[in-house]
Amino acid sequence: MRDVYTIIRRPVVTERTAQMKAQANQYVFRVALDASKRDIRVAIEQFFKVKVLSVNTMRVGGKFRRMGNAPGAHRPDWKKAIVTLAEKQEIKVLEEGQ
Repeated sequence: MRDVYTIIRRPVVTERTAQMKAQANQYVFRVALDASKRDIRVAIEQFFKVKVLSVNTMRVGGKFRRMGNAPGAHRPDWKKAIVTLAEKQEIKVLEEGQ
């Protein structure tokens, strides 16, 4: 298995992910494109010392950006992982701006 720091890139902190945390004990992370669900599960369990029940992943296509009137660049694709933890397990994720 690869290094934990190359699999987990950063947490995704939005209003929707805050609701997911409160309602279903789910956390969202931006992960490496080639990471498998098993790699993500092991990395989260090792790094945060929690019990992961399930991992759902999705590949998010990069957006096309314009630069004024001219066509711009295409942002890179990325992968999102939604991790469900066992009851009474928690990950301390800093909110943006803290």
